Amino acid sequence: MLEALQLPFMQRALLAGLLVGGLASYLGVLVVQRRLSFLGDGLAHAAFAGVALGLLLQQEPLWVAIPFAVGIALLITWVREQSSLGDDTAIGIFFAVSVALGVLFMSLRQGFAPDAVAYLFGSILTVTPTDLQVMGLLALLMLLLAPLWRYWAYATFDRELALADRLPVLRHDYLLSALIALVVVVSVKVVGVVLIAAFVVIPAATARLLSQTFAAMTVSAILIGTLSVLPGLVAAYALDVPAGSAIVLAQALLFGLALALRR
Repeated sequence: MLEALQLPFMQRALLAGLLVGGLASYLGVLVVQRRLSFLGDGLAHAAFAGVALGLLLQQEPLWVAIPFAVGIALLITWVREQSSLGDDTAIGIFFAVSVALGVLFMSLRQGFAPDAVAYLFGSILTVTPTDLQVMGLLALLMLLLAPLWRYWAYATFDRELALADRLPVLRHDYLLSALIALVVVVSVKVVGVVLIAAFVVIPAATARLLSQTFAAMTVSAILIGTLSVLPGLVAAYALDVPAGSAIVLAQALLFGLALALRR
């Protein structure tokens, strides 16, 4: 494995996994605490529809999927705020629409099904330097927005009181939805549409079992999300299995241990 890590594509895979694990886990604590775990699946399928559209237009899928998924995320937030529909209903509507659009785009142009399947299940070993640059820029953006974390945490635990304190809660909701969509899109190539929701939910859920404060939960989730990447890559290399699924299973194992420890 040490020899394999000297290969450039393995180094890119490890770095991409660490970035995705950290970013998804950081936002995942807000998703889990706000009971929006279904949002990860909805945005993942929105990203897939954007990828399919990019392949149809013969453009770089990432640059088409980003505005498409962000737009869907903002629409979900708008519907949640402007109607009496529950969060799961609003997400479920756009989930179905995104799947339908993805299937439609795939049917309009034949010959790119293998590329679309790669985005469905992910291919962390094919991460390019451009993909890493996009992930790095997103990580930098998260660092610049770190001072907003305390406002997000405040609104997460007591939205009404945050509104009474005249915090821009609605603006923050739109910002968070857009950030989650960005993380999901850049993560699709690493773990795929099918598994990206696990990167958002499992580390945060594990951290919730082990933490007494929201700050501790956030730090623990980031550690769990990043530290599970290397064992997953090692298992994928040793057993010749898909890396994305191996990483998610490593996260699931940590969740099981945390659950047993909590009990």
